[in-house]
Order: sequence, then structure tokens, then C-alpha cells
Amino acid sequence: MAVYDHPRATIDIDVLIPPEAFESIPEIARELGYSIRGLDMSFADGAIEIRRVSKIHSTSGHVLSLDLLLVTPAIRDVWESRVEADVEGAKLSVVSRQGLIALKKLRGSGRDLDDIAVLREDMGDATD
Repeated sequence: MAVYDHPRATIDIDVLIPPEAFESIPEIARELGYSIRGLDMSFADGAIEIRRVSKIHSTSGHVLSLDLLLVTPAIRDVWESRVEADVEGAKLSVVSRQGLIALKKLRGSGRDLDDIAVLREDMGDATD
């Protein structure tokens, strides 16, 4: 949401990754201090597969998590529709607005539905 000008406090960072890249990601995350491996999670009848790695911030003691969302066949279009964004002077590949809406629809929590409304309003589209 922050990439689309709607920052908010969060306890995790979501990262889309192709399943074949998953084997190398935990080692990279471990080098950054993310050494706590969470339980695998699955939502929307397997459309969303999450692998969580976390760390405890050295000064605040807060738990920081990376949620690695595997690109399943159900969200392949979300992966394919990535866009480039300028984030603090760096170019990053991020999920498109439409892709973010699609992901949030799959989960469908109250917060997700609110986020969808905001994203659609930004696009000038109030439809479902």
C-alpha cells in the first residue's frame, strides 16, 4: 500500500517469488538476520502459499517478518503484471495496483476490503 501513497504500520513485508527461487531465499534472508522460520501458510484453497522468515530487531526487540508469497498458478497474472516503481530513489519491481487488488480479494479480510476500496478510488473506479 505504501508504494501507492497509503503507508501504514505493518509487521511484515510481503515479497512475491517464483517457487524455484525459494531454495536460495532463506539463506539470503538468514544473512540479513532473518533466522526464525515460521510455519508454512496457505490461503484461498492454495492460491496463496506463504513461507515466513523473521528476526528480532536488535534494539527494539520487535519481531520483523518477511512473508515470501510463492507465485502459484492462481496468481501468475499478478506476477506477470509487475510494474517498476521509484522507492526512495531506487527502482523496484512491485505488484501493480490491479495485482494488489487481486491478491487482497483472495484474502478478503476487512482490512483488505478497505484497501481495495482505496486503491480503486485512486484509480477512479468504484466498481467491484
